[in-house]
Amino acid sequence: MQSAAGSANEAHPLFGGALSAAIPHSATDISELREIPDNQEVFAHAHTDQSLIVELVEYQGQVADQDAARYHFEDIAGSNKALEPGAFEVTSVVALPKSELSLSECSTAWMLTGTQSVSKFNEEARNSVTIHLGLFRLPQFSTDVLITFNDPQSISPESSSACAVGTHQQPWMVKDFQRLVQTLTLHNPGLFG
Repeated sequence: MQSAAGSANEAHPLFGGALSAAIPHSATDISELREIPDNQEVFAHAHTDQSLIVELVEYQGQVADQDAARYHFEDIAGSNKALEPGAFEVTSVVALPKSELSLSECSTAWMLTGTQSVSKFNEEARNSVTIHLGLFRLPQFSTDVLITFNDPQSISPESSSACAVGTHQQPWMVKDFQRLVQTLTLHNPGLFG
């Protein structure tokens, strides 16, 4: 398995080089291991159960900018089968100043932090996962770009992820996720069709 990221300051090509961003240390490109949808780039930490997903999704024009991050977070909760009461919570949503972002083409950008109670691979065991979500709104391309950092906080002993517990050799930090969000750069708008 190859590490997807060289140095932390190096831009890593995404979607065939149409986008790039600084991917954190110890990242494994999951597309080298299994099939990944064309609208996603997925990276897993080599030694923890953390993951990062860069995803291109349809722009949701009916959702106000300030509500869009929560909309996508709840969509992820649905995919994670974590929609029942108490299974997910949004703890903060903040607007990101465009002056701090490389993706100047976005109309607005947002960062959301929340938690979800998630079972992996349809297991019964549920893990508590902090989800950091970066959202770039690109209405001119009918696209929302999501960057999701899944950071497990407590892993059930019955979960298949339990083997990752205790092997936390330099886990990714929120600042690694923030750097990825800030360095996301568009090189080829043809990516959006």
